[in-house]
Amino acid sequence: MRISSLDGQRVALWGWGREGRAAYRALRARLPTQPLTLFCDATEAEEARALGDAALTTATRVDSDALSAFDVVIKSPGISPYRAEAVSASARGTRFIGGTALWFGEHAAHGHGRTLCVTGTKGKSTTTALLAHLLRAGGHRAALAGNIGLPMLELLDADASAQDAPAYWAVELSSYQTGDVADSGARPDVAIALNIFPEHLDWHGGEARYVADKLRLVTDARPRVAVLNAADPALAALRLDDDTQIRWFNHEDGWHLRGDVLHRGQDEIFDTASLPLPGRHNRGNLCAVLTALEALGLDAAALAPHAATFRPLPHRLQTIGTREGIAYVNDSISTTPHASLAALACFADRRVALIAGGHDRGIDWSDFADAMRTRAPAVIVTLGQNGPKIHDLLEPVAAHAGFALHAATDLEDAMAQARATLGGEGVILLSPGAPSFGAYKDYVARGRHFAALAGFDPDAISAIPGLGIA
Repeated sequence: MRISSLDGQRVALWGWGREGRAAYRALRARLPTQPLTLFCDATEAEEARALGDAALTTATRVDSDALSAFDVVIKSPGISPYRAEAVSASARGTRFIGGTALWFGEHAAHGHGRTLCVTGTKGKSTTTALLAHLLRAGGHRAALAGNIGLPMLELLDADASAQDAPAYWAVELSSYQTGDVADSGARPDVAIALNIFPEHLDWHGGEARYVADKLRLVTDARPRVAVLNAADPALAALRLDDDTQIRWFNHEDGWHLRGDVLHRGQDEIFDTASLPLPGRHNRGNLCAVLTALEALGLDAAALAPHAATFRPLPHRLQTIGTREGIAYVNDSISTTPHASLAALACFADRRVALIAGGHDRGIDWSDFADAMRTRAPAVIVTLGQNGPKIHDLLEPVAAHAGFALHAATDLEDAMAQARATLGGEGVILLSPGAPSFGAYKDYVARGRHFAALAGFDPDAISAIPGLGIA
């Protein structure tokens, strides 16, 4: 959908976070007098009214009748289209889209540069950033944007200018946004799907819908090339349209790891153990990046060594420092039990106190509990809304596996218990396996609080390197 096609239609914005504000600015730049209604909370409404936009109306009450009064509602990614009021309004003819759909619609019409989209339950941010890093290392102008922390619409003007536009767009997409690409009608040049685990079940309304929505990037958006993980059962079973070429990674015929050694088919490339990519899963995702670069016609083998100069992203298996013999690792981005298991695997040879738990969105922790029978850390401290459920699952396991198990009231309490139980040496690992909602605005705020409680500067550990166009 083009922004110009909204001219004369009844249009509303739903949400006034960074994505919502980016959508507003994009619309105003192209449709300066278009009447708009903003659905938001009271504080946000006051902020919006301060803009002095006579054609902008604010509303703090959202129901199906209010939404159905509009032809198009541009919603923020965190707002589920499966909410009852949205489903009802949709049935009455209202179309719900996201800012990502608007960007792709504009890009398909007059944008510049090839689009490379990355999704997956785990590792998509690091993979997208690594993709942009290797492209830039090869002398190419590249954008790093999307779910990683920079809405696509904030770069719309650069896309419209041949002089400013990058040659490549590395775009991270959450499961909230993959459908936007499909709905835009634009075809990505390359779409990377890393893995599929249960996640965001409250937003999607169940695991089956989550998987279907996540995969829309490769099933419905019809990318010219789909880069898929041969080691993931859900992805390995996919059947795509004939006009989408599939390139596999983690397959012996392509880019894959044998132990820590990177291979292209039978050719040994180099040992990845020393790369600044935390966790073997992230080094495995280097294979996805190299496969995508090959799909673009670039020399992936020549670009691969530049992974050694990659700067790891914050809040993702980030070692923020050591105090009195204890290393503090911030993996606040971890929102699934699978992510927590991957984090623990990185420190299998260390004494670890794991802090787990947060917002409860219905994900089953049984597999995690089973894994703790043989792969448990020294200490697990549970907290948050789903903390009691996790604690109950782990209690009978802890007695036999021999790890300490504690329940905490909040993060400060959890860290105090972790320190006391570890003693003077080890790792305190914040890898909650659950979202932060309720206690914190987002995973960034949770990670920053963790850093502050550990005695480190939150600002110093939070910047995402490489965002934007370079």
